[in-house]
Amino acid sequence: MFALTERLLLRPAWPEDADTLYRAIADESIVRNLAKVPWPYTPSDAEYFASMQAEDHYPSALLWLRTGAAPVFVGTCGLAEHEGEPELGYWIARKHWGQGYATEAAKAMVGAAKALGHKRLVSGHFTDNPASGRVLRKTGFKPTGQIARRYSVARGQEVPCALFALHLDEGEGGSDGNADMVMPAAPMAWMAGPTRQAA
Repeated sequence: MFALTERLLLRPAWPEDADTLYRAIADESIVRNLAKVPWPYTPSDAEYFASMQAEDHYPSALLWLRTGAAPVFVGTCGLAEHEGEPELGYWIARKHWGQGYATEAAKAMVGAAKALGHKRLVSGHFTDNPASGRVLRKTGFKPTGQIARRYSVARGQEVPCALFALHLDEGEGGSDGNADMVMPAAPMAWMAGPTRQAA
């Protein structure tokens, strides 16, 4: 998918993005909060992600900050199938933490999920990453009250994960009018599980 928000361009990953992606995510403080991403993260991992194709109903995007010059890579956001439901995931490069980019991108992705006909999204965060829970709440997700143990590839063990859900057919969440869907496309596959970095 391609989308514009107030500050960001969301677009699919392309093979030539691999080096930029690698330089941003090769940071243990990011990867430890993602379920499916290995640590250490290698250039080959980035090349693999940047060349993957996703299913039409599970879009993902690289996030680019629009500037007066060349766009600046910020992170990724996307949907992936998890236990039969679409799950929202994201991460933001460390130098861009605390600027609201995760929330902005997540709202755009929720809008895309609505447009694709999804009725419910799930997400979550490792309990030692509470900043991600704040992003989910700002995006409209509600805590389910459940804590599940989710395997973290980077940590090599199961980690407690607080679960969230968003019911799209009840008027919750969405892009709140700030995202313009430019063009649907079969995007690249989402690279991470339910937990995210501090946004």
